Amino acid sequence: MANERILVVDDEPTIREVVQLYLEREGFVVSSAGEGKAALIAVAQQRPDLIVLDLMLPGVDGFEILRKVREGGALPVIFLTARGEEADRIVGLELGADDYVTKPFSPREVVARVKAVLRRTQAIGMPEPSSKPVLVGPLRIDQGAHSASIDGRVLTLTAREFDLLLFFARRPGQVFTREQLLDQVWGYNFVSDASTVTVHIRRLREKIEADPTQPRFIQTVWGVGYKFEV
Repeated sequence: MANERILVVDDEPTIREVVQLYLEREGFVVSSAGEGKAALIAVAQQRPDLIVLDLMLPGVDGFEILRKVREGGALPVIFLTARGEEADRIVGLELGADDYVTKPFSPREVVARVKAVLRRTQAIGMPEPSSKPVLVGPLRIDQGAHSASIDGRVLTLTAREFDLLLFFARRPGQVFTREQLLDQVWGYNFVSDASTVTVHIRRLREKIEADPTQPRFIQTVWGVGYKFEV
């Protein structure tokens, strides 16, 4: 993993400089922006492989940037949020962000998150030729094409939602805690809370379930976690 282009967007120069320094040490090509309009221009001109995005920006804020990025495709986004602002984290995840880091943070943690998200993105782009579609009732999950459908209707999934659905479908009946899902789907388990799993489960249910309030596929095991039922 080297030479991937990372865009760091934050209105605090010190944060931009420190995150850029640590990422460049790992071989990434890093650019930065201090406000929303400059960030949108950089996305259009530089076509980065991943964005590290502060939500609280002057002018065009991080939420609007995230919306516009999601309209244009599946560009991975890791957003930065102040500690304790759970509502902002939930909104960011609902908009389709791949991950988040709370301030204050360790630059090494940001680097680890960037690597984990890029590993997932690259793995999606290089599927095993022998991989066969996973068929579960009306669900068809094709890893090779990175696509999923239900009753023939193609689902619009983010990279992380696709990973989560494929993970569950390959392990029907098994119960997983949110911490186990963070470890096995996200690739790490050192986040302070697991709300990201809860949000992704909810978003996935809205896309695959006829009635998300009474899920057929992804079921809650109260006090434990989640399981996938065939």
